[in-house]
Amino acid sequence: MARRVPRAAALAVLLVSLTACGGPGTWNRAGMPEGATKEAGIIQNLWNGAWIASLAVGVVVWGLILWACAFHRKRKNSPDALPPQVRYNLPIEILYTTVPIIMVAVFFYFTARDENTIVAVSKNPDVKVHVEGFQWSWRFTSEYGGKTAQVVGTPSKRPELVLPVGKKVQFDLSSPDVIHSFWVPSFLFKRDVIPGVKNVFEIQTSKTGTFAGRCAELCGVDHSRMLFTVKIVSQAEYDSYLNQAGSAQ
Repeated sequence: MARRVPRAAALAVLLVSLTACGGPGTWNRAGMPEGATKEAGIIQNLWNGAWIASLAVGVVVWGLILWACAFHRKRKNSPDALPPQVRYNLPIEILYTTVPIIMVAVFFYFTARDENTIVAVSKNPDVKVHVEGFQWSWRFTSEYGGKTAQVVGTPSKRPELVLPVGKKVQFDLSSPDVIHSFWVPSFLFKRDVIPGVKNVFEIQTSKTGTFAGRCAELCGVDHSRMLFTVKIVSQAEYDSYLNQAGSAQ
């Protein structure tokens, strides 16, 4: 037993360390990609809080296990002696029943609160994007200020969705064939694209850059080629993009 405890502790430290792998600056994101939306920050905070709470519980549990191993192990001078028993101890039973209930209730509260914020949609978003996932690519139709831009991809040519920074963007998802899933890792959010079901979600872009996107639902032979990019640009660049897209149509 004495030899196993250090090994178990080392393994636990290794597993915790691996959650932060991913390059410089990822330690405070617990391995998650850097968020590109306001909602991603909410998800990241919930994720970090869950890890902190889990590690705190883990430290307490590990401490109790080590304490029991050290102070209640079988001794040579009294091989048949048992440690003090605590069966039918009402205060202790109330303690280890109420504490987990309180912990789960607190976690449920923060999860429900953040989930309601993340899935909320407004009546008048700045940009509306209709996303159509089909075998085996994507069609993006953007509407902003009375202007429309459409991009259609193929498995060999991934489409690029251009969005303005600092704006509320509402996504309307649909599919004519099978179930797909619209996923941009930097949004820290994904939603299924289901035939006959209208799924809607909304984000507020928070930084410029180009971010990878893909289908996260196994949808057939060329599922792995259902790739796209999201490019978040300044308002001036977005206006120029819409003007060029309008003139090209």
